[in-house]
Amino acid sequence: MNKKHDNQYGFKPSSKWLSRGFDVSAMLLLFLFVGLFLYAFQFLPEAQVSSSNPKIARQTEKLVEDGIHLKSGLIVDKGYQLILNNCGACHSYKLVTQNSASAEGWTETIRWMQATQKLWELGENEALIVAYLAKNYGVKKASRRLPLDKVEWYEL
Repeated sequence: MNKKHDNQYGFKPSSKWLSRGFDVSAMLLLFLFVGLFLYAFQFLPEAQVSSSNPKIARQTEKLVEDGIHLKSGLIVDKGYQLILNNCGACHSYKLVTQNSASAEGWTETIRWMQATQKLWELGENEALIVAYLAKNYGVKKASRRLPLDKVEWYEL
């Protein structure tokens, strides 16, 4: 065995092998970066658009129906983009839409998520987020039906 050229696996490294290995590595890295780039774009918020442009208005109509953002189920109101950007990064929007709380309750929930779930500091956006949540997913008057009273029951 020629120690100068052979290795323990029995092949001779050459510039041809090294360049192929480099090409494959470069292609894999390129695919990885392109994939990460495309993956990151799915988390960008939808742009606020004006209905003055008919083409953009038609596209927006597909995103919102009866005041509900179709992709997330959130009520479209001032600040819903903040909910799309912050809440949806960690959990389903259904977790937002199925709950209700006062402004204090939503603030407590945010503090709990920051303390236990690694939620980042929301800064000046926190007041806007809490205002949106309290207005659109605030305390409900009744979450269950009222008890039945004054009903004449009969035997089966």
